[in-house]
Amino acid sequence: MDDASEQIAGVDEVGRGALFGPVVAATVILSDGAIEQLVAQGMTDSKKLSPQRRMILMNQIREVATGFRVGMASVYEIDRLNILQASLLAMRRAVLGLPSTPQLCLVDGNQRIPNLPVPQRTVVKGDQSEPEIAAASILAKVWRDQLIVRLDQRYPGYDLASNKGYGSAKHRQALRELGPTRQHRLSFAPCQASLLPD
Repeated sequence: MDDASEQIAGVDEVGRGALFGPVVAATVILSDGAIEQLVAQGMTDSKKLSPQRRMILMNQIREVATGFRVGMASVYEIDRLNILQASLLAMRRAVLGLPSTPQLCLVDGNQRIPNLPVPQRTVVKGDQSEPEIAAASILAKVWRDQLIVRLDQRYPGYDLASNKGYGSAKHRQALRELGPTRQHRLSFAPCQASLLPD
């Protein structure tokens, strides 16, 4: 690695508020040149981008990143640990899966990743201010969305391809009518409520 920025990893997660599916984290290491290139292409917080733009940027990120990795925590882990701890676990898995160890991790939000053998700094709204975190947010979002679309075929009736596992009106209605699946987070109130008799 030829400059310090190449050893800074951005870390972000998606899916914390969803009722269905895993929480997914990604970490990305970018060189200065890659950052310039991606920012020029409009890279920003994944929530501010259209699905099509995210897909284009995700492919560019994968092409120019020095290293990247996706990690996740399962629905079982979410229900057992709680969503915050599961999110941090997914982040830890992503960082530890990198092909090389970064000098520093920039972690989106205000929670440090427990038991991470790498220096880290939390950055509130980091996906808006740190290019490495923005890149991680895009990678995690696209990866999770694609997974949920595939799971929609296995668990029809919940409109997952549209709502990506979040609690839309159609999703909540389906929970009431069909009950939860094995991929629903039973520790979340709307999923618990669907188990109660009418």
